[in-house]
Amino acid sequence: MRVSRIQAAENRETVINVASRLFREHGFDGIGLKDVMEGAGFTQGAFYKQFASKDDLAAQASRRAMESAFYRWSAAAEANPKDPLRAVIAFYLSMEHRAERMDGCPVVALGSDVARQGADVRASFEAGIREYLKMLGSWIGEADGEEPGGKTMAILSTMVGAVLLSRAVNDERLSKRFLQAAAESVLTVSPAGDAQKGPHQ
Repeated sequence: MRVSRIQAAENRETVINVASRLFREHGFDGIGLKDVMEGAGFTQGAFYKQFASKDDLAAQASRRAMESAFYRWSAAAEANPKDPLRAVIAFYLSMEHRAERMDGCPVVALGSDVARQGADVRASFEAGIREYLKMLGSWIGEADGEEPGGKTMAILSTMVGAVLLSRAVNDERLSKRFLQAAAESVLTVSPAGDAQKGPHQ
């Protein structure tokens, strides 16, 4: 039975969504197309009707993962518009986010893998990272120029590195300390740090 164009488009979206989560859990090279397609509820034979190659899927899945991450940052910021930076730090530098290997930040999960991927995958990540930087810059007063400011880049680097290191160790106490230290460092670097040291809800 032929699949309608609408159904084919929905199937493609399903594969992209599933791949974005499975790649974050296993890495781009840690899972094959058969497992990705099975995870989406399809046979491997259906893959090439939807995508040109695994690299094509990796680029699409990377874009979707970064979109998901940006949505989570936006949702956290909107929940606390008076202090969006602290709101994002609260969820990003948390033990809960550390445990979210399939749904957590794709830069943490796949950052080292991306360097070995093609230009399209790297472009998807670069676009998402620039969105991170733009959002952070708007919160700390570094959003005026075309390129991100040094403080903004340092904050993002600290946040990503802390979650990566927290996942790399077995000692839960050490893991938590990485996250806590990064949160304190980010709030100190922020120009709004003095104000944020006051009482908060």
